Amino acid sequence: MKRVLAVFIVFIVGVVIIIYINNDFFNRKKLPVLSPCDVNQDLYDSSLYRKCIGHKISDFKLIDQLNRKVNIEDLKGKIIIADFFFVSCPGICLKMTKNLNEIHKNFKFDSSVLILSHTVWPELDSPKVLFNYAESYNVNHDNWRFLTGDKKELYRLARTNYLVAPDVKDPNYKHGSSADFIHTENIVLVDRKQRIRGIYDGTDSVEMSTLLIDIKVLQKN
Repeated sequence: MKRVLAVFIVFIVGVVIIIYINNDFFNRKKLPVLSPCDVNQDLYDSSLYRKCIGHKISDFKLIDQLNRKVNIEDLKGKIIIADFFFVSCPGICLKMTKNLNEIHKNFKFDSSVLILSHTVWPELDSPKVLFNYAESYNVNHDNWRFLTGDKKELYRLARTNYLVAPDVKDPNYKHGSSADFIHTENIVLVDRKQRIRGIYDGTDSVEMSTLLIDIKVLQKN
């Protein structure tokens, strides 16, 4: 009996130590606040080349898979994970969405964490199409919102807010015209003050593991 009790006590102490170490790690890790100056210039609009401080996600007007309006007010006080995709994408989007779904499972019912997946092909990705896509992943529609709307607005967000869209050599890159099309594997982590805190390769499992850690770091700070 005494031996069993001793083993139990050692187990409990070990668990407490692990919890303490984990909490200490999340409390100590600090994430940078990123500005355009911290990102490859090929990944955003040239109008931001000299903006080195104060970059934040600006207001926007889009709709989600349930036809709900979404704007900057929906981001305030939340940790945001943002990506750009399209439903019929046969390549990287599938891998990105599967990886994001693993992230989503960790925060599926945590209202402090919100995933925003922006379509880059709004001509095809209507709210109904996005709803069916979201249902195929069994998402919580409140904590993972698939966004569509005006193409210029979607592309403006990618290029001047989230800093993930190249194609600066395309003469139509500022206009969101039918000839303009972006495709990026980058996923962006945004804090409760709408500041970018990290950019990750959504097809890379190691970077997605880092994203999961960094979300928890933001929750602690």
